[in-house]
Amino acid sequence: MKYSFILLSEETEGFLARLQELGVVDVTRSAKPIDEHSAAIMDAVSSAKKVIGKLESLNFTKDAGEDEIQKAKEAAILDADLTAGAQQALVELMELELAKAAAEKEVALRQPWGEFDKSRLDQLNTLGYAVRYYKVSAKKFDPAWGELYPLEIINQDSSYVWFVTVASSSEEYSFPVDTTPAPEGSWKEAQAVADSLNENIYKVKGLLLKYQEAIPQMNETNRQELVDLDMYLAKAATESAADNLLSVLEGFAPIENDEELCKKFDQMGVLYIREEAVEDDNPPIRLKNGWFARLFEVLTGMYGMPGYKEFDPTPILAPFYLLFFAMCMGDAGYGLVLILFGLGVTKKWINIDMFKNIGPLISVLGVGTLVVGLVLGTAFGISLADAAWYPEALKKFMVVGDIAGFPAQMILALGIGVFHICLAMIVKAIGYTKRFGFKENISTWGWLILILGGLILAAVGMTGFLSPLAMKISIIVLAVVSGLGIYIFNTPGRNPLANIGSGLWDTYNMITGLLGDVLSYIRLYALGLAGGMLGQAFNILGGMMVEDGFGAINWLPFLLIVLFGHTLNLAMSCLGAFVHPLRLTFVEYFKNAGYEGKGKEYSPLKK
Repeated sequence: MKYSFILLSEETEGFLARLQELGVVDVTRSAKPIDEHSAAIMDAVSSAKKVIGKLESLNFTKDAGEDEIQKAKEAAILDADLTAGAQQALVELMELELAKAAAEKEVALRQPWGEFDKSRLDQLNTLGYAVRYYKVSAKKFDPAWGELYPLEIINQDSSYVWFVTVASSSEEYSFPVDTTPAPEGSWKEAQAVADSLNENIYKVKGLLLKYQEAIPQMNETNRQELVDLDMYLAKAATESAADNLLSVLEGFAPIENDEELCKKFDQMGVLYIREEAVEDDNPPIRLKNGWFARLFEVLTGMYGMPGYKEFDPTPILAPFYLLFFAMCMGDAGYGLVLILFGLGVTKKWINIDMFKNIGPLISVLGVGTLVVGLVLGTAFGISLADAAWYPEALKKFMVVGDIAGFPAQMILALGIGVFHICLAMIVKAIGYTKRFGFKENISTWGWLILILGGLILAAVGMTGFLSPLAMKISIIVLAVVSGLGIYIFNTPGRNPLANIGSGLWDTYNMITGLLGDVLSYIRLYALGLAGGMLGQAFNILGGMMVEDGFGAINWLPFLLIVLFGHTLNLAMSCLGAFVHPLRLTFVEYFKNAGYEGKGKEYSPLKK
């Protein structure tokens, strides 16, 4: 239902607050920051999320100064603005750690020169003497150099010798090796600086740990910021009229909430107009599906919600995406792993943010992969068709071997592609007819009759069910009916010659497009084959480690190779099995089904 509200400008904010409590009205509002105020709120929320993410990743339990950090945490005082305070502490920690690294480097440079008073050494310059510093390799150092000038070895080890010479500033000076930069002071002075920085680092780390405990408060502040932003955008989207004394606001809600909402609006005393939403209103979309299709709504949302008069593609997308994913994986063993992983995510035994809402979907994809993997005859890279231990009764259900000289699995992939595209064309013909009328879609029906009817006649002809004469008549009728729709009546009322030209152009696009679309489904076979062969390769490599014996020494590399190999193969297979079925759905299916996906998701104003 579409609702248009007319209210006094000063009543707008209070009315929106009541709508927020109802939580079912999608108020037309901007999807992006509409001014500096809303942009500032979104920037603050985005910045806070980054700070919270960094705080969550902090772990100082392995630091050498853990006790000092904990003491600093107890004494720490948090800033009133938690996000700003935490951000400042994170920046300070980074600066301190950089300064500490520089200080420790300076300590390492000075340490060989020992402890000395730099100012007293510099006084020699006033007396006319120059002190020069040298660092040379132990092999290059020559004790005879001490006969040239007063020379003192300050430090030495197996690799280097550190020494100084003292000579009159007025005399000519030369030495066989180049000088090294003079230390700025003693190493203890540099160490004191490093120790001071370290103490400050402990204090900042303790402060950050205290901010880490305040993450729930920061999240709550963020949530409230987003609620306020939603309210602000809704308010900013109202149209003002009558010299800014009135506000006109538009919203949508599911029709099943209409009766209850009207009672609430009447109690509020607000002036409103209600009417059923039409396509031109571009109302928000809320999908209604069963539990199985609902799992795949996230994929529909990735492409775009259907328009108000479009079919929801999810009920068809769901089983085909499951089948495509399973064929790309093609391994029953990997399917079992996905089932267990999905259960772990659902039960919260496995806590990974990117998977937290799709545990059931992962398990369902795992079930499909397990079933299809058994049909294709592969489990953890092992060919079940060749395994003596695998029951012969189950081998009868496998799709293996060749058909007409081509791999049976490749023929299966192409057959599924043909069926998928034909189904898309049926959906397009029915959907477009419902939206735009039969007259505007005669060409669409003509192509559907030609392609689908041609496939059916070809199948019937292979069975020999019809006589040659009956087949001939059927082909002629099919060609005439579809030809009239494609070339003569594709645009009723237009010049027939223009219709014929348009039909020829459609023919070229249809032939080249359909051929490419069908061949695209070979990826279902190719990806499953590649994953199976890679898994088999890791099995062979692992087997080479134990073929000469079954001792513990051989089993260790076997387990490492097999576990690492199959983990890598599983990850790569999942990536391919996720992306390529999306492509087949978003490109091949949606294109042939005429799906636009330009709707906007139902997003009611709520707390």
